[in-house]
Amino acid sequence: MDKDKIISELILKIEHLTLRLEQTERENRILRKENQELKERLSRYEHPKNSGNSSIPPSKDENRPKRNTSLREKTGRRPGGQTGHKGNTLKMVSNPDIVDEHKPCYCGGCGNDLSKLPFEFAGKRQVIDVPEIKLHVTEHRIYSKVCSCGHVTTSDFPLQANAPVSYGNNIESLIGYFHSRQYIPFKRMQEFVKDVFNIPISEGGIHYLLDKLVKKALPAYELIKQKLKSDTSHAVGTDETGVKVAGDKHWAWTWQNNDVTFISITDNRGMASIDKNFKDGFKNAVLVHDCWKSHFNTHALSHQICIAHLLRDLNYLSELYKHKWSRVCKSVFKQALNLKNKMREADYYIHNPARTTLENRLDFLINYKLDKSHKELITFQKRLIKYKNYLFTFLYHPKVPPDNNASERAIRNIKVKQKISGQFKSTKGAFNFAVLRSITDTAIKNNQNVLNSLNIIAKLQTD
Repeated sequence: MDKDKIISELILKIEHLTLRLEQTERENRILRKENQELKERLSRYEHPKNSGNSSIPPSKDENRPKRNTSLREKTGRRPGGQTGHKGNTLKMVSNPDIVDEHKPCYCGGCGNDLSKLPFEFAGKRQVIDVPEIKLHVTEHRIYSKVCSCGHVTTSDFPLQANAPVSYGNNIESLIGYFHSRQYIPFKRMQEFVKDVFNIPISEGGIHYLLDKLVKKALPAYELIKQKLKSDTSHAVGTDETGVKVAGDKHWAWTWQNNDVTFISITDNRGMASIDKNFKDGFKNAVLVHDCWKSHFNTHALSHQICIAHLLRDLNYLSELYKHKWSRVCKSVFKQALNLKNKMREADYYIHNPARTTLENRLDFLINYKLDKSHKELITFQKRLIKYKNYLFTFLYHPKVPPDNNASERAIRNIKVKQKISGQFKSTKGAFNFAVLRSITDTAIKNNQNVLNSLNIIAKLQTD
């Protein structure tokens, strides 16, 4: 065989093998990539997100996690009431409404008549009960008088008596209490009022009373908003959650501090809702929230990201990757929380070595080079880098909390309301609940009786 021909054939075979090798390498790269993606997807199934390792609410847990991933740590205290805890044991009253005396008439041994013998006090017990509930009807009568000039003057009915028969202030405030505090649906509220108080009322009547109460409550609702706007001594927390109104997705927002709670229900989750309520922001207060971008666009003295959210995310990342980085990061945040509990007021305004050490450790973590295969870990690290200046704000302000739990508690009542009563059927109904719930939550924060607070509002004369 010709030598040149053999060389040509060998070259062709080499080129063919080279092409096959390149194709095989391409296929291997594709397979390796698919294998990595499948591993990540499988890992997510093995370590699903739930309420213990993410911000998913407990109501969306398909199966309750068996392991305890709560952020709460053991305190060493036994379950139940602790030493010094004030109990609610029933106590005797000094002036009972009725005294029923029980004197023996016959001997328990021989049966002799004891009715004429002297007796002595042996003991007492009290039974607390609710008396029979009866309607209390007040009839208002007006009269007219004729003056010597001939003019006839007729007195006016009080504003409360605006119809031949109308409901009183106590019923009005009670309906508001059932609606905003006990979350009773209208049908059950109608049944309760009829069965317990023997008062017939329609669903339309309930709507009317709520509208009437809300109209009187609007000045108090506005006062709550103004108090938050002028806040200079506390942090302001905020949160938002989805809510159904007439079948459409709306958003319930809350802004709150230690003293007041303001709730608003709008049709969007953006800056339009914030501008509608707090356009000028909170220039004198630190805004505490999760990482929702609209909150960062709100003008404030500073911001504080909810550490509880970050710790739950780190729980998930630790389960997913089992990487030391997430465990160390979690440890740094927990040490910061412990430091917060130990700091005195003066410690916030002077050089604090412990705080500086934690900040340096956090700097190291957010600049640490992670493996590219740990995509979600890298995403979390980028979030820490982006919001680095808002992670330890609570270590510089004594009244700034490290988490947004108070706002979540304020907004959670919307979810409870919807689980019990269903969706709001109109924007007006949603607005009414927002107003009354704001006042209810504010009364609770100030250790006030909710029903009494609503009754004070019901007695206002606004017409």
